[in-house]
Amino acid sequence: MKFQRTASPSKVSFFLPVFLFLIIYCFLPGCATDPAQRVDQLFEDYDGNTLPGAAVMVIRNGKPVMTKTYGMADLEKQHRVTPKTNFRLASVTKQFTAMCIMMLQEQGKLDYNTLLTDIFPGFPDYGRRITIRHLLQHTSGLIAYENVMSDTATTQVLDRDVLQMMMQQDSTYFPPGSKFRYSNSGYAVLAMVVEKLSGQSFASFLKQNIFTPLRMDNTVAYEKEISEVPCRAMGYSVENDSVLFSDQSPTSAVLGDGGIYSSLEDLFKWDQALYTDNLVSVNNLRRAFTPGFKNYGFGWRIDTYKGHRRIHHTGSTCGFRNVIQRFPEDRFTIIVLTNRRAPAVGQLAEKIADLFLL
Repeated sequence: MKFQRTASPSKVSFFLPVFLFLIIYCFLPGCATDPAQRVDQLFEDYDGNTLPGAAVMVIRNGKPVMTKTYGMADLEKQHRVTPKTNFRLASVTKQFTAMCIMMLQEQGKLDYNTLLTDIFPGFPDYGRRITIRHLLQHTSGLIAYENVMSDTATTQVLDRDVLQMMMQQDSTYFPPGSKFRYSNSGYAVLAMVVEKLSGQSFASFLKQNIFTPLRMDNTVAYEKEISEVPCRAMGYSVENDSVLFSDQSPTSAVLGDGGIYSSLEDLFKWDQALYTDNLVSVNNLRRAFTPGFKNYGFGWRIDTYKGHRRIHHTGSTCGFRNVIQRFPEDRFTIIVLTNRRAPAVGQLAEKIADLFLL
């Protein structure tokens, strides 16, 4: 005769509540296993009709495997964020400025050891020690133009104004090439290098040499009263329960360090171009992705994330926070664009990488 052991009533009464708890728990939002659903949870504070929003894209092997949008691009006009919405990229712009310089190098109009005084003969003597490479990699020591501006300035500063501010200085923070100090001044000056050597405005050079060839048709280096931003996201600041308009600052019109507007759809094209020699040679791209001081290349930061080589940059300004993280060996990219002043979004991108890459 077979003997069958049955659970005692006391054990049944213990395990049944635990079993029911596990079933209920796994249907809660925090227990979602679908990566896209987990991303929705990460961006729940950006969603709704009363909040500035976000746009998120995950690219793998040349294709967008996830595209998500949340919240509002323009609260006043009640325009929602879409994949076509153009956000101010802030310092994500620097990779485009660097690309312009790389193009001029391939055209033979400069090299990375060209001195500032070779391009601007009237530049003060300290410019005799600053090379293009120093500007690209934030080792020039140029004085921060934000610290030179008047506290009472009511008009926006332009790139040419930054160049003039630098020409009024007589020293740098440190001997060029000896240290790293992140420099918006350096990238504004690089924009003026592009204008001087190309004979075009910086915005026109970008359009003719990068945006049009890549069919980034809605991307623009925005100049007030000269150009328009289609499908424009406006910038905001969220403070406690209040949403404040925070779209422009006195430095928002400087193009070289942060003035480009672009969208998920156009940045996908940019990302894919960086795997090719459509813009510059593969050898030149390798230089851009080679770390210098503080692991900074030409408009990019280079490091590893959990064993995966990463090329990335953030953008932060009065009404926008953005990040692009590329993992070229994995053919994997994350783009996060938001139209709010805070919080930073680098960690959000890393959490997405944890879901899709690791």
